[in-house]
Amino acid sequence: MTIATGRALIWPAQWLACASSLALLLGGCAGSLLQSDAKAPDTFRLGVVTTMAPAASATSSPAGLAIAVARPRAAAAIDTDRIAVHSAGNRFDYYSAARWAESAPQMLQQNLVSALAATAQFGGGVMTAPARVPTELLLDVELRRFEVVATGPDAASSGAAPVVHVQVQASLLDQRRTARVTSFISEAAVPASENRLSAVIAAFDRANAQVVNDIAARVQAAATALPAK
Repeated sequence: MTIATGRALIWPAQWLACASSLALLLGGCAGSLLQSDAKAPDTFRLGVVTTMAPAASATSSPAGLAIAVARPRAAAAIDTDRIAVHSAGNRFDYYSAARWAESAPQMLQQNLVSALAATAQFGGGVMTAPARVPTELLLDVELRRFEVVATGPDAASSGAAPVVHVQVQASLLDQRRTARVTSFISEAAVPASENRLSAVIAAFDRANAQVVNDIAARVQAAATALPAK
């Protein structure tokens, strides 16, 4: 409320404080809107992996087995949608003008599901964990490396082409027996054709495909030896 004294209006002190705060808030919003003209980073997604693992035969495939792929664990430096660069001095930097469409663990999980489904090994289905229905098998995954390794002071300024490293530890678990069926490390190091972002993304595609195909083939081979339901 206002207090009238003749023609002058006197605003209570708390109202003046609110008005002042509102002005500062609106000023901050205006500043944020002005900054929205900055160019958004380019977004990249890894290609869907077409597995090179041989399709299971009718005699070797344990009918009806289902497998779930857990979301890969990863260190904070690579559990992100930013494209990591492992520079000299064991330092992590990131490309400022580019990002992944999803975090690296999410992309790996989706690629593993696609590759395992393409093998036709698992008649009960291939899904992400936690699955809505119980599965006999679980693929536990740790993403250890998903990075550009700079061959100079950093990937952006060095003239030499960087190398993309992808490393994954995978464990196949039989949840019916609470037993580990197999555990292994799969890795790939793929040099970029040149020190350009497009070449780096292409190298990530190749390294990721190599690792995912290797994991799919090993999991398929291990599952073949398991008894059916």
